[in-house]
Amino acid sequence: MTIPAQFDAKTIENKWYDYWMKNNYFHSEPDHRTPYTIVIPPPNVTGVLHMGHMLNNTIQDVLIRRARLKGFNACWVPGTDHASIATEAKVVAKLKAEGINKNDLTREEFLKHAWEWTDKYGGTILEQLKKLGASCDWERTKFTMDPDMSASVIRSFVDLYNKGLIYRGYRMVNWDPEAKTTLSDEEVIYEEQQGKLFFLKYKIEGTEEFLTIATTRPETIFGDTAICINPNDERFTHLKGKKAIVPICGRVIPIIEDEYVDVEFGTGCLKVTPAHDMNDKTLGEKHNLEIIDIFNEDATLNSFGLHYQGKDRFVVRTEIAKELEENGSLAKTEIHLNKVGTSERTKAVIEPRLSDQWFLKMEDLVKPAIKSVLEDGDIKLHPKRFENTYAHWLNNIRDWNISRQLWWGQQIPAYYYGDGKEDFVVAENIEEALKLAQQKTSNLKLETKDLKQDVDALDTWFSSWLWPMSVFGGIMDPESADFKYYYPTNDLVTGPDILFFWVARMIIAGYEYAGEKPFTNVYLTGLVRDKQRRKMSKSLGNSPDPLDLIDAFGADGVRVGLLLSASAGNDIMFDEELCNQGKAFSNKIWNAFKLIKGWEVSETIPQPESSKVAIEWFEAKLQQTLVDIEDNFEKYRISDSLMAIYKLVWDDFCSWFLEMIKPAYQQPIDSVTFAKAIEMLENNLKLLHPFMPFLTEEIWHLIDDRTPEEALIVSTWPELKSFDAKLIADFENSIEVISGIRTIRKDKNIPFKDTIELRVVNNDKASTYFDSVVTKLGNITSLEYVSDKVDGALSFRVKSNEYFIPITGNIDVEAEIAKLNAELVYTQGFLKSVQSKLANEKFVAGAPEKVLANEKQKEADALAKIATIEQSLAGLK
Repeated sequence: MTIPAQFDAKTIENKWYDYWMKNNYFHSEPDHRTPYTIVIPPPNVTGVLHMGHMLNNTIQDVLIRRARLKGFNACWVPGTDHASIATEAKVVAKLKAEGINKNDLTREEFLKHAWEWTDKYGGTILEQLKKLGASCDWERTKFTMDPDMSASVIRSFVDLYNKGLIYRGYRMVNWDPEAKTTLSDEEVIYEEQQGKLFFLKYKIEGTEEFLTIATTRPETIFGDTAICINPNDERFTHLKGKKAIVPICGRVIPIIEDEYVDVEFGTGCLKVTPAHDMNDKTLGEKHNLEIIDIFNEDATLNSFGLHYQGKDRFVVRTEIAKELEENGSLAKTEIHLNKVGTSERTKAVIEPRLSDQWFLKMEDLVKPAIKSVLEDGDIKLHPKRFENTYAHWLNNIRDWNISRQLWWGQQIPAYYYGDGKEDFVVAENIEEALKLAQQKTSNLKLETKDLKQDVDALDTWFSSWLWPMSVFGGIMDPESADFKYYYPTNDLVTGPDILFFWVARMIIAGYEYAGEKPFTNVYLTGLVRDKQRRKMSKSLGNSPDPLDLIDAFGADGVRVGLLLSASAGNDIMFDEELCNQGKAFSNKIWNAFKLIKGWEVSETIPQPESSKVAIEWFEAKLQQTLVDIEDNFEKYRISDSLMAIYKLVWDDFCSWFLEMIKPAYQQPIDSVTFAKAIEMLENNLKLLHPFMPFLTEEIWHLIDDRTPEEALIVSTWPELKSFDAKLIADFENSIEVISGIRTIRKDKNIPFKDTIELRVVNNDKASTYFDSVVTKLGNITSLEYVSDKVDGALSFRVKSNEYFIPITGNIDVEAEIAKLNAELVYTQGFLKSVQSKLANEKFVAGAPEKVLANEKQKEADALAKIATIEQSLAGLK
């Protein structure tokens, strides 16, 4: 079989992915094996692959491929999320570009456009994941708006409503004026912004006196329905029971008293706008104030805004400040830092708004989710520190606003049969709704045409919180074979930014519907940042296209580059050089394979002792590394697992093992050693396969002709066996000896082709087991153990052992003595300066502990070097 000179990632990636797909290795069906299940965090249907996806899905693929090799029935369910706000915004923008206004369409017409857009652009990211090597069970691909998935969501809503957990309420909500929908508290991001504080003068009715009130939002004066003072504030005692006049609009409003007002803050009095502030609404309810909503759904002012009607709130803020100043109602302005709520999706500034919405009661639902993570440890978060964030959110949870003023999504299954707010029934379909409505009204003449379904859609997260169950049909058919076999899943890999949005809610849903956890481990990845620690984003232009990286460095190279720096929960400072390191690793493995396959094999020559010893050592080293790998996987230290394999392959296998067994130039290798070299290479490939699937599968098939049943992807993970730890420790000692020999060869310009002799004073009683390896790698003709130092020899130490290389004719003894004397003088001078510093009491007393320790180490190193030089000089004289 011809082995290409260079590893060509582009060619082999398509070849092997097609091979894996053709042989259906990714697909799983319930059988006798233990299942290992991962559900993908479904990316937005609008999404394209970015660096965060690369990291997250590489980790998932590593876990699933390793599970497959370990004999589990591995199932990785892919899919996408309909992402109601994001997708609807894209469809609206597309229609606008075509001259079509969403408001001119019926719901059905709009949804037709949305489905056309989804069919055309949706799922792109899943195709891109294949380039990464993701071994998802593509036959199980799900979309949160698939008919069976939507049916699960609707059934969940009806069930929770019937349990009394879902209710309709008129509440102050977070309103996104760009998406024109309400948002849950968790979808609002608070950002510190610099604005202005406006001090407005409200005239006291019937007097020439004014009250000054500070506000950041002067445009909301049109919704003012009271001024509030603290009853204990002596400054305003004379105003009790009086009224004030709102500037510009001239509305007369009462001056009310409430201890809610902080006498120390601002001017000590407060304008009350119940329709546009959560706290003001509470005050308004307490004091029975009028509620005046001044905004349209896009945050322009309505008719209550008088001559500002139709203008945007921020335009009005600038213009009204000018008008207030001109009519003498603006006392002053100050620069003010304020935390402003913005929409996570559209970045629009949120408006508090009173609205009829659907809510889910969370107080009792959340209890099993708190217990399982924080008390029983049934679900483990990695890293553990995220438990604090989890606890804070769940212990302070509020009812979940689950309705959205959107058309793209599951439509709320509430059907109105009258004009009243309570004239509705909740059912899975209109036929069931009609029966309920007839029962509720005792009117059997009601028909389906008399029912009108709620126009709102459900929050996207209300769909995806069912994901681990609904992908296996667990909501519609809890007794289904798939659900009973694959649920609960094993591991979830996601970002900490959706720990509450998605992870916590899936846990809540799991206990509510299945009575058990949805997964056992949650691996929380860090964010991918650039070298300047900035979060990667398209807007900053600092995020490379993952497909370009794969094209440049190969999928395996990119996977290795990302994972080498991806410790759980810690942000990744991404640098393309990491991918280059991954590519170099691919080339190193390829060249090692080529070296082995390039050896001529002899069935007749005996196995050298050095090769026998080398094999025993590497087998032990592989087992030791396997223990570390298993431990790191157990602790979800995926990066540490890869680093352990990286060192095993690069250092132990390529740099040491292959050198130890390599035959002499143009000489054959014995068949026993060659077979073991192939076996060790195959074990390395098995360990590497989850991380570097393409390269390893290619080499696996180049080693030997394999049937589909013998492919690496369905091979067997190396088995843990007992190993001799002393053998590994002894070899570490031998490495130092070999390094000492190589250093002398380099310093004294002794070519490797020239043989040397070695004499050893074994003061340490060190093992002699690796002498054959030392002899080979040092090109030594004679290795002898002696009782005394050897005169006329170059020497070095390893621990207490002394090693002597007798001088041959090609070394100038006089020149060597002169060189050593010069080095001795320099080192003695250096030692003197260090000791002088350490003898200085003032320095010792004031120096940091780390600095002091560094100086003491310098002293110890200098003393050791002097002893070695003096020993070398003694041997030469």
